[in-house]
Amino acid sequence: MKTVKARQGFTLIELLVVIAIIAVLVGLLVPAVQKVREAANRMSCSNNVKQLGLGMHNYHDTNNRLPYATAKNPCCWGTWLVPVFPFIEQDNLAKQYLSWGDDTGTRYSDAPNTTNVTTKRIKTLTCPSDSPQAPFGGITSHNYAVNFGNTAYTQGTYQGQTFQGAPFLHATKQAPVKITDITDGSSNTLLVGEVIQGMGTDLRGFSWWGDASQFTTVWQPNTSLPDRIYTASYCNSAAFPANPPCAATASGWGTQFSSRSRHSQGVNAGLADGSVRFFSNSVSLAAWRAYGSSQGGEVIQE
Repeated sequence: MKTVKARQGFTLIELLVVIAIIAVLVGLLVPAVQKVREAANRMSCSNNVKQLGLGMHNYHDTNNRLPYATAKNPCCWGTWLVPVFPFIEQDNLAKQYLSWGDDTGTRYSDAPNTTNVTTKRIKTLTCPSDSPQAPFGGITSHNYAVNFGNTAYTQGTYQGQTFQGAPFLHATKQAPVKITDITDGSSNTLLVGEVIQGMGTDLRGFSWWGDASQFTTVWQPNTSLPDRIYTASYCNSAAFPANPPCAATASGWGTQFSSRSRHSQGVNAGLADGSVRFFSNSVSLAAWRAYGSSQGGEVIQE
C-alpha cells in the first residue's frame, strides 16, 4: 500500500495570494501610520507655538512690553528670536549672540554668531512636519514667525488694506507694544504663526534675517497666491510644489510672507492671550485680516 507524503511548502498560487493579502494590509496600514504620525507632529508643533507664546508673555512681564520683531536696521543685526531665547530655556544662546540691535557690529551671518548661535538647530523653533533647512553657510531656517499685521512688511497701505497695528514692529517704527495696546482684545490678535522652511536657496523661514522673521495676514493661510520678496533669487520657485508660490515684488507689491505649514488644511498660531489655535485654510479672509490687526476694531465673524 502506497504511503502519501505530506506536502511541503506552498503552491505558487497560494504564495501569490498571501503576497496579495500582505500588500493590501500594508496599503491599509501605511496611511493610518502616516495619519497618526502627522497628528503627533501637529501636536508637537502646537506645543512649540505655546512655548513661544508663553516666552513672549514672560518677556513682557519682565520688560513691560513685547519684544521688537527686528533691530533698528531690520536686515541683519537681530530679530525677536534673540531677546525671547532666555524665556524659552535658551539663555546661553542669547548670551553668545553679539551686537543685537547694533547695526555697525557683528551680523547674524558673521562669526562668532555663526559659530555659536545661528547655525544651531533649535527644537522649539522646528516643526517636525517640515524638513530642516540651512540655505546659506549652515545658518538654520525655522518654522515660526511673528505677526506683522494685515498689510506688508513695511506696513502702511497695501493691496487695498490699511495697516491697523500689529504686536511686533521694527525697533524704529513706533513705541514698544504692550499687551494693553492691543485694543482689539488679546484673544482676537495673533502673536506668532507657522511658516515653512524654504527648500534649497529659498529664504522663507530664514528667521535670523529680518524679512523672514515675520508673516502678514494679507492672504489666508497656505494661500495659492505667491509670497513676495524684493529679489527673485530669494525664492526657489523651481522647487514647487515643495516650495509654495513665491515671486519678486512688482509695482504695488511689497515684501510679504503668508503663514504656511506642511500640515494638512491649516496652520497653528498663537494668540496674544497665550492660547493656541489651528486655523483652517478656509478661514474667511476678513476674519484672518482682523486677527492680524491689533487696533482695527473689527468684529470677527468666521
